[in-house]
Amino acid sequence: MNNLKKIKAMIYEIRGYQVMLDADLAKIYQVETKRLNEAVKRNIDRFPPEFMFQLTEEEYEFLRSQIAASNLKSHFATSSWGGRRKLPFAFTEHGVIMLSSVLNSKIATQINIAVVKAFIDMRRYIAKPVREKLDNLEKVLMLHIDDTSHHFSKHAAMIVCEGYIPRPSGACQKMYY
Repeated sequence: MNNLKKIKAMIYEIRGYQVMLDADLAKIYQVETKRLNEAVKRNIDRFPPEFMFQLTEEEYEFLRSQIAASNLKSHFATSSWGGRRKLPFAFTEHGVIMLSSVLNSKIATQINIAVVKAFIDMRRYIAKPVREKLDNLEKVLMLHIDDTSHHFSKHAAMIVCEGYIPRPSGACQKMYY
């Protein structure tokens, strides 16, 4: 369970996708980031844009500032060579699944299962409040429909019974002066 929490902490929302960065994946797959990216490049046809994309400079800087703000600076630690030379790649859930077939090792398969479980947990976590809000909205809407329906019936009866007194049953009683 502790591993699942660590993996969830490595999932970010970028461009509307939940993604994991190449360096994080390399760390949990126990390979160098360079080797992971080389394996991906050898099999680039398996990674369409909805599976993997390279961050822009702005996205990378924003992510770095968010992580620095949460005291995780070591997450983007630079090397003695001057840090990352290229912008990181972001892998969606489907990209992570494809990555395990590219890495093709026993540990990659085991890690892949844990990563997919983390993505599923995150999706459930996000979907729960949305589902609750929709249920509440439906209840409010039904109350308004009932209220509107009641008022409409009342006014419709008054229109139909012009010159007469409307009764609760919907019938009209002639008015006497």
